[in-house]
Amino acid sequence: MPPALPVCARGNPNQRRKDKNMSIQRITPVLLVREVEPCVAFWVDILGFKKIAEVPDGNRLGFVILERDGLEIMYQSFRSAEKDAPEAAREINGGRTFLYIEVDRLESIREATTAADVVIPLRDTAYGAKEIGVKDPAGHVIVFAEMTAQPQS
Repeated sequence: MPPALPVCARGNPNQRRKDKNMSIQRITPVLLVREVEPCVAFWVDILGFKKIAEVPDGNRLGFVILERDGLEIMYQSFRSAEKDAPEAAREINGGRTFLYIEVDRLESIREATTAADVVIPLRDTAYGAKEIGVKDPAGHVIVFAEMTAQPQS
């Protein structure tokens, strides 16, 4: 059975990018979860994102795209992913993700996430950020950061 990720995607030093003029247009995380709906509520109701696309899976959501200010995040249920790409889904089933999101005003995020599970209390970092980390309803850790100063040497 072939691995879910190509060898070069896992950092094989023998694989080299051939097109040095390639332009990356966007990177969008796709987070796999048991249930999509609670995560939609978190991003839409708390953080002000809009649901711009959804794919049902029976009587539940199987996939959703959420957008705000030109940024996107996607959620897909494990069940839907297993139907869509079974080998890849087995590789990451049950795994959690850690997202790092820079914002222009952390206080707004703190106010919006007061009911969220805070896993990284408000802190100032040596690299010049003020941060807070919360969990989404599926357990993914989301760190929001406002760059406030130059990194300390």
